[in-house]
Amino acid sequence: MDYLEKLEAHSIYILREAYREFKHLSMLWSIGKDSTVLLHIARKAFFGHVPFPLIHIDTSFKIPEMIEYRNRLALELRLNLLVGQNIDALKNRRTFPDGTVDRITCCKLLKSEALKNTLSGNWRRLKLDLDTGSFVEDDNEETFTGVIVGVRADEEGSRSKERYFSPRDKNSDWDIGDQPPELWNQFKTEFAPNTHVRIHPLLDWTELNIWEYIDRESIPVVSLYFDKGNGKRYRSLGCYPCTKPVDSNAKNVKDIIEELKTGKFANIAERSGREQDKEGGGTLETLRREGYM
Repeated sequence: MDYLEKLEAHSIYILREAYREFKHLSMLWSIGKDSTVLLHIARKAFFGHVPFPLIHIDTSFKIPEMIEYRNRLALELRLNLLVGQNIDALKNRRTFPDGTVDRITCCKLLKSEALKNTLSGNWRRLKLDLDTGSFVEDDNEETFTGVIVGVRADEEGSRSKERYFSPRDKNSDWDIGDQPPELWNQFKTEFAPNTHVRIHPLLDWTELNIWEYIDRESIPVVSLYFDKGNGKRYRSLGCYPCTKPVDSNAKNVKDIIEELKTGKFANIAERSGREQDKEGGGTLETLRREGYM
């Protein structure tokens, strides 16, 4: 096996362990490169079928191409797609920059709070109707206690502190100092009642690994990752008011791989275009302790 095959096999192992151990399981799909690779591996792990719902938290500020891609791929692959939103915050314009709150509060409301309440079934969820292509009310109020996420340790500092099976309390709060050890591929999957567990099958992948795997598997990704003639492309995707492209002439996957191999971004963080990461020291870790993705 080559290195990519070993990474894939380990991710499949984590996915199957999660499916065996957690009755109420779901997977977050941000529509970015990592979660789309995770979706591809999940389909491999379960022989073309994803046996748990995919959840997308829609802030209503996603770049339109992302939503178009989400809907098209979900219909094509016949995915069980659920969408959650903080409708109250959107209605009362508790948003940034066109509303009444700052950027970090907006993230907490539209992402952290929306995620927690969508997973718990406390808030209205929409479900993609695969026959009509429209979204309808989800009448299943299931609480998801196990959530698969496409987090990578190399992407950002707080993510490097995660475990493959990372427990949160009933409020989705993360105690970084109280996590189970994971040695010699031994993982703790039994937790106290009301524990919410984040599962990270891509934890040891790197940005380069992700793009090499996308290339090898011919995985379709959002075109925003590629330069369309203006010398700019997105390296990390998020809400359009808070996400900026980077300088790059990479027009396809192989170009991106070459950039990464030659060290073009060696001293530039992958999430350098994500403005919420820059709002004071440790802000993103604080957000993630409180349930942020």
